[in-house]
Amino acid sequence: MYVERREQGDYAVRRPGASRASTVEPTQAKAIAWATEHGAKHPLVERVRHTSVGHPDKWRSSGK
Repeated sequence: MYVERREQGDYAVRRPGASRASTVEPTQAKAIAWATEHGAKHPLVERVRHTSVGHPDKWRSSGK
């Protein structure tokens, strides 16, 4: 599953190949928790800030 930030500032959880979100959560942490509870061992999370190892258009594993 993918956790991605929406323009509205909340987070959508999508299954690969899905055109619609499975759920929309107010925070990234809640979206990751939802994805984990619904079968995703390590959901891929959109990086939402610049860091020394990445920028917003990169994906990372939640590692949970």
